[in-house]
Amino acid sequence: MDIKNNLNKVEYYFRRYGFLEVSKKIFKRVFHIKENRKSNQEQYKIWMEKNNLKEQDVENQKANKFEYSPKISIVVPMYNTNEIFFKELVESLENQTYSNWELCLADGSETQNESLKQYYENNEKIKYKFLNENKGISENTNAAIDIATGEYIGFLDHDDLLSKDALYEVVKIINENSDNEFIYSDEDKIDQTGERFEPYFKPDYSPETLECNNYITHFVVVKKELIENVGKFNSEFNGAQDFDFVLRATYSAKNVAHISKILYHWRVHRDSTANVADAKPYAYEAGIKATEAHIKRTGRKGTAENGQDVPGIYKIKYEIQGNPKVSILIPNKDNVNLLKNCIDSILKLTTYKNYEIVVIENNSEKKETLEYYNEISKNEKIRIINSGIKEFNYSRIINFCVKNVTGEFVLQLNNDTKVLTPDWLELMIGYAQNKEIGAVGARLYYEDKTIQHAGIIVGLSGIAGNMLVNLPYGKHAYFGREAATRNVAAVTGACLLCRRELYEEVGFMDEEKFKVAFNDVDFCLKLLEKGYRNIYNPYVELIHYESKSRGYEYTKEQEERFNKEAENFKSKWKKYIDYDPYYNINFTRDTCNYDIKID
Repeated sequence: MDIKNNLNKVEYYFRRYGFLEVSKKIFKRVFHIKENRKSNQEQYKIWMEKNNLKEQDVENQKANKFEYSPKISIVVPMYNTNEIFFKELVESLENQTYSNWELCLADGSETQNESLKQYYENNEKIKYKFLNENKGISENTNAAIDIATGEYIGFLDHDDLLSKDALYEVVKIINENSDNEFIYSDEDKIDQTGERFEPYFKPDYSPETLECNNYITHFVVVKKELIENVGKFNSEFNGAQDFDFVLRATYSAKNVAHISKILYHWRVHRDSTANVADAKPYAYEAGIKATEAHIKRTGRKGTAENGQDVPGIYKIKYEIQGNPKVSILIPNKDNVNLLKNCIDSILKLTTYKNYEIVVIENNSEKKETLEYYNEISKNEKIRIINSGIKEFNYSRIINFCVKNVTGEFVLQLNNDTKVLTPDWLELMIGYAQNKEIGAVGARLYYEDKTIQHAGIIVGLSGIAGNMLVNLPYGKHAYFGREAATRNVAAVTGACLLCRRELYEEVGFMDEEKFKVAFNDVDFCLKLLEKGYRNIYNPYVELIHYESKSRGYEYTKEQEERFNKEAENFKSKWKKYIDYDPYYNINFTRDTCNYDIKID
């Protein structure tokens, strides 16, 4: 155990948070007292009380007249449909605050259920077609689409429900932007007693997240012209037919819009796939097939496989184009043991061949450091560059080195890291070579294998911070987010790869406003502003012995600098602090664990 470092850490926390708060934390840890944290369901019940539609909201929505009021056709494939569930489905549509809709039913049951006729036979808003055979989920859905006359098509399962304002919210967002051709919402589950649970609050459109996991699922409304352009459901992908369709439609849509509201209630009962994760294991194989078809269709080369043990999340490995060189930049001041541990892990594990390690010497004072430099300089893959920068300015150090390396890709890497993944560079380059991608980051662990970094939330604690900190190894986070390749607003500079040309395009790292803190987040947000997408790749894993090489910031001077840089960040990036598109406005910014906002 590093006693000196731990004492520094304790002193830092006392200065930062005060004696009382730190003492409470120490007391709870010593006596194993757990925080009195509300469960997800408790949080959701409070959230529903505050956010469920009020009667006045219903009346206001019904009275509202949109400039454009398109007909929305809700298509439902039926098969041995339960009467009670069907009755509730029809009622959920009849209770809509937006009235210009139709329900299009395609029934693939062996025989017609006479008891269902009372709900649709004399209702001019409902169209029913008996197919005389079960053509499968895709063709049954397509048959419902064929009888639809609306300008937009919404998809609903025969036992699920819509919130009263679902169609209103869809038409509202269409009126806000006519290019919104593909629209999706948040959702939850509902049991047979009407109890709602497991809310799924989703990010805004995230192409790389979607490729490896159909996070969109329900509720989806698509412009009919878009369906005519990309085609209807494909029975080749039955089991993941909706995933295949969503991949095709989102890729071709003029704009994909996300409504951060629960508009869809996914029914949970004995036979539903919402109730049992492996109810249709063949669906996950179909999902792999859909992902690989999408990769090929979009002109890339890559493979997909099941990712870890989270059903429906896939690991994608893209084929690298050519043999690009990667310059791995490692700033260092003394701390030979940490640096050696880092470099040894790279040399021992890395399977990609075309890389160089560039150690950026920054005012080392110890004799053993220079001796180690002399030793590793004999390796043709390693070189030492002296920055000549007297003060510690991380941004300036990185910029200096970027301008003095020749790699097509630059990888910023802390000297207090240890590589765990042999094909880490292949996995990162595979994404970063895409001209639409900015920075690619990794899953970083503390020494005890709890998570230290799984992407960054902008707005966390009023500034920015790492996601899923302290999540135990092997434990799954909200909808398996730790295991999903995801679009994120930012990733940490402790392990960050991107094309070298992007540094110049965004004006390099900011040497004045962010000398030490927030420079990596600022850099990522500058990429985001240029239209690039940043990525967290969970299959690239490293240990990060966080901040040991520089110590913890607890001096008055360091506190002042941190506070100044924090203010600079809040001033520059207020719009992302207020709204991180890759998180969700319904999550609190007080924690990093996808806790629901209830205050």
